[in-house]
Amino acid sequence: MDNTSEKWSKDFFQPIAESLGLFAVNSVVCPELGLTTQSDADLAFCTTNKTHQKPKNIKLLFEIKMSIVNNYKFENNKVKFIGDYKTHKGNPSILRSDSMLKAIGKSINIRVSGKESTKIPILILGNSPITKNYKKKVDFLKQAGIIQGFISTYPNPTNDYVKETDSKGFQTFDYYDKLSNFIIDLVKSDLNFFSSMLPKKKLGQIITISAKEKDDISKAERFLTLINE
Repeated sequence: MDNTSEKWSKDFFQPIAESLGLFAVNSVVCPELGLTTQSDADLAFCTTNKTHQKPKNIKLLFEIKMSIVNNYKFENNKVKFIGDYKTHKGNPSILRSDSMLKAIGKSINIRVSGKESTKIPILILGNSPITKNYKKKVDFLKQAGIIQGFISTYPNPTNDYVKETDSKGFQTFDYYDKLSNFIIDLVKSDLNFFSSMLPKKKLGQIITISAKEKDDISKAERFLTLINE
């Protein structure tokens, strides 16, 4: 199996990981998160430089969906541009519906693996735009907390493309420092995923009890505890 994209991504993100005092690690296995040797994490920011990790050591997960976007030909000692992805017979990277569905499915599997997954952000990394059909879906997935974003590291894939969505469920980054700031903010944020389907009466009771706590952090912690009981 060719792991070129994963290895490139590790080198690309290593400086950001180091700035956080973390390691960028490929092929991370963590059974508690549903990450096995058959379905590992393509890349993760971890507190230790090991393939096998405990949930508490994982601070960010990446699912990588990259492929050839543009075509070039070496001719007469010159590199000649042939065409962008719109000249391909098939779609590359996260323009592919099957790639999107696999990434979404894997992220959901991590999220429902247990309470250990509730504090770990998940990003889908590509090198292409997304299709217009997925604009609302990626924003919903971000708003629901399943995935913290679909991102592309290729700033100019073609002339006309989706650069970012309304709620930034998908973003294209033009500069490394902007991407770095985004990643650092994401890792440093004290995120908590929660999901439930409760009657309004029960939800109201939880909100009322939580509101009695002394400060915002305590209120949030109480709410999360009650909603997950």
